[in-house]
Amino acid sequence: MTTRPVEILLVEDNPADVMLTQEAFEEAHFPHHLSHARDGVDALNFLRRSEDHAGAPRPDVILMDLNMPRMTGLELLDILKEDAELRSIPVIVLTTSRAESDIWRSYNLHANAYIPKPVSIAEFVEVIQSLENFWFRKVALPHPPHPS
Repeated sequence: MTTRPVEILLVEDNPADVMLTQEAFEEAHFPHHLSHARDGVDALNFLRRSEDHAGAPRPDVILMDLNMPRMTGLELLDILKEDAELRSIPVIVLTTSRAESDIWRSYNLHANAYIPKPVSIAEFVEVIQSLENFWFRKVALPHPPHPS
C-alpha cells in the first residue's frame, strides 16, 4: 500500500502565521502537501474548485483560524458542515481566540478540534508536531470514493 501525501488546507489571513505554519510543517517528517487560503471566501472557492482554484486538491484536513476578513472561520465552518460534499473533511481550529463563546460555537458547528495558538515559536512548532503525531499518523482520515 502506497502512502499518498496528506492534503492539508491552511485557512489563515496573517502572513506571519502562514509562514510560521509552513516552516513548522517543513520540519514535519511525514508526506504532506500544504495549500493556503487567505480567508473563508478563498477557502470556499478552493474547496468548491471555483475561480482560481479549478485544479485544487480535496484536503484531507482543514486547519483554520477564526478571525479573518470577508468570512470568519465560524461562518466558513457553518457552511462546510451543512455541505454534503464537504462536511466529512475534519476541521481543526487554530486561533488566537480563547473566548469560551468561540470554543463552544466551534464545537457546536462540529469542529473536530480547537487549539489556541501558542505565543512562542517553540510552542507553535510543538503544536504542529502534536497534530502530525495524532491527526496524520494515528487518525484514519476520510477519503472520498473514487469514481469508477
